[in-house]
Amino acid sequence: MKIGIIKERKNPPDKRVVLCPNQVKKALDRYKDLTIKIERSDIRVFSDQQYEACGFELSDDMSDCDLLLGVKEIPVDALIPNKTYVFFSHTIKKQEHNRELLKACIEKNITLMDHETFVDGKNTRIIGFGRYAGIVGAYNTLRGFGLKYELFNLAKAETLLHKEDLIFRLKKQFFPPIKIVLTGQGKVAKGVMEILDGMKMKKVSVEHFLTQKYDRPVYTQIGVTDYYKRIDGTEGSKQDFYDNPELYTSDFEKFSQVADILMTGHFHKTGSPVILTKEMLNSPKNQIKLIGDISCDVDQGPIESTLRASTIAEPFYGYHPRQGEEVEFDHPAAITVMAIDNLPTELPKDASEGFGEVFVEEIMPAFFNGDKDQVLKRATIVKDKKLTERFDYLQDYVDGKE
Repeated sequence: MKIGIIKERKNPPDKRVVLCPNQVKKALDRYKDLTIKIERSDIRVFSDQQYEACGFELSDDMSDCDLLLGVKEIPVDALIPNKTYVFFSHTIKKQEHNRELLKACIEKNITLMDHETFVDGKNTRIIGFGRYAGIVGAYNTLRGFGLKYELFNLAKAETLLHKEDLIFRLKKQFFPPIKIVLTGQGKVAKGVMEILDGMKMKKVSVEHFLTQKYDRPVYTQIGVTDYYKRIDGTEGSKQDFYDNPELYTSDFEKFSQVADILMTGHFHKTGSPVILTKEMLNSPKNQIKLIGDISCDVDQGPIESTLRASTIAEPFYGYHPRQGEEVEFDHPAAITVMAIDNLPTELPKDASEGFGEVFVEEIMPAFFNGDKDQVLKRATIVKDKKLTERFDYLQDYVDGKE
């Protein structure tokens, strides 16, 4: 098998890579019938020279590769017909802007797998950049707090190399006794907690968060049973919510009345109710002043102040709760919003090394063991010029009917 590590072509540029030089070496040492070619790139966080120094093949022609690995979406005109690709296609939620990409994969007889669709037998995701989204998102949110109140001006995360650099800078700053509420319990939320715990912020129970005052910054972590409740007033459960989201409504207002900052690390399934509404934010009892929407679901998303994704260049904007409109992030009446949708790009070295380690250990074996655990089969969206059975719900999307 010949694997090609392709150049990232999406704009704005993404410096991440699936396999860094050390992981390429590890894979080649482990699989004797494997060869790996690196497409030349002038933006990758690991330079061409770093790969060449390890003796790896570099080229501008990837047409002889069996499997092509990338991070972000690939422009349609750069897709090589009759190949197998793995990248984040951002199509499985019927994202409108990538409809043509999915159609092109079908028309060009491309076998498409998506990093997001690599799941185990329990349908749990195997690989992703969620941890690094949480790490960078937490840093950016706290950086925004310093800017909003003119307390400090931290360096942008993209100018730093490692998580430890972020924590070092945060620990040097003074924070008043703010309360932070964190939604979610997955990899994104754990990444956020790596930052908060690293800077020695105190974690408190939900009950104490809602009822106690503190003389130092604190945070609490909440799950679906904390911020949703059943409409009929009966007791709900996590599994019941997953099975019947339409029977639930938001119960987040008790948090918006006491929290200064919201950081989101939840997964929001299509059809689930809103978490933070415009009415909550416009209430005279609202205390939230800054929202780090790390999950960043824009279209019909659960955080109604997220009017659009922000960018690494311009990470913050303001949400005017009375008008329901965007204003400058430092507007006196604004709730400041950080909603960057490609956060791991700001820490490309750490993110690439962590991602590649999981790819080599958890995904790559499936290409050499006959896919005995059906990891590849479950991840395949397109094969033989049609959607696979697992993803045939996307047919109307492909046909332009949705």
